[in-house]
Amino acid sequence: MSATSDLSSLGVSIWLDDLSRERIKTGNLSHLIDSYNVVGVTTNPTIFQQAISSGTDYSPAIEESAAKGHTAEETVFDLMVADVRDACDVFRPLFESTGGVDGRVSIEVSPELAHDTHGTIAQADDLHQRVGRDNVLVKIPATKAGLPAITEALGRGISVNVTLIFSLERYREVVEAFMSGLELAAERGHDLSTMHSVASFFVSRVDTEIDKQLAELSAPEATELRSRSGVANARLAYQAFEELFATERWKALAAQGAHVQRPLWASTGVKDPALLPTLYVTELAVRHTVNTMPEKTLMATAELDGIEGDRVTGFYEDAAGVLDGIAQVGISYGDVTETLEQEGVQKFIDSWRDLLGTVEDALKNA
Repeated sequence: MSATSDLSSLGVSIWLDDLSRERIKTGNLSHLIDSYNVVGVTTNPTIFQQAISSGTDYSPAIEESAAKGHTAEETVFDLMVADVRDACDVFRPLFESTGGVDGRVSIEVSPELAHDTHGTIAQADDLHQRVGRDNVLVKIPATKAGLPAITEALGRGISVNVTLIFSLERYREVVEAFMSGLELAAERGHDLSTMHSVASFFVSRVDTEIDKQLAELSAPEATELRSRSGVANARLAYQAFEELFATERWKALAAQGAHVQRPLWASTGVKDPALLPTLYVTELAVRHTVNTMPEKTLMATAELDGIEGDRVTGFYEDAAGVLDGIAQVGISYGDVTETLEQEGVQKFIDSWRDLLGTVEDALKNA
């Protein structure tokens, strides 16, 4: 697939934003690796809710859990851990061939812990040990309570996928938490060269929220700003990435074998049908990044004739202009990103509770 190969050659790691037992059992996941340059997988409560409620692949395991008297939450974590462990094994050759950079599979702490630092740390440790694979990433949300949990998890030698990042300010705080975690890990004797992390910066949701507000304005400049803020925001995050990973503090960590925390473009499936389905892929193509795509976006990308190349580093001034324009028409960037973080946490909590309800019903009927 030329376009996905082009992305890989540019330095973009393609991760699939989906996982299910069916994908693993049927060989579909291996097919995407072999044919579409997929080198990792991300998951979240919504993805598992859809996987577990949409078929019978999980029925035998649920019946076994029922026989053991397990609760719905215990059962859900058993199912998730098993899927992630099996996916890690599928990706093991890629993990080894890329020196641990790719071949990664994520598992997320309960969204109910988004505002519980100590609970997040304990569960991150537990999930890391239960999966028992070097190529697992534990997902921790970039809430205020999540930041110290990120530092402590990394300090324990756990590789982390930081999720639900919307604002540039919070992204900088995430990088601070990351570097502090590596410094703590080094103090405790961990080998920094074995640790990896990504910072998941959400894209399409920014456009959805800002475009909704722009649609209420009649000024022509508001129309010109439609569907530009998500890409602009991500581009400025990459500018911050270049700045933060050129500091003396980072150089000291790199000298100990540390790897940069790559920006990961998340929420890259377009929400507006009027937009090109590959908008958040082609416009955010740049080295040292991950793009985690729903399968629909992956297939649309594979159909492209090719990738233009770096669409980020030469566009910082334009990106800043877009966010300035948003402010000039009266839209508060800070209010938007705060709203998106709160909604993001709540959406995951809602999916989590739906998932627990689905499994609880299945346990009763097993």
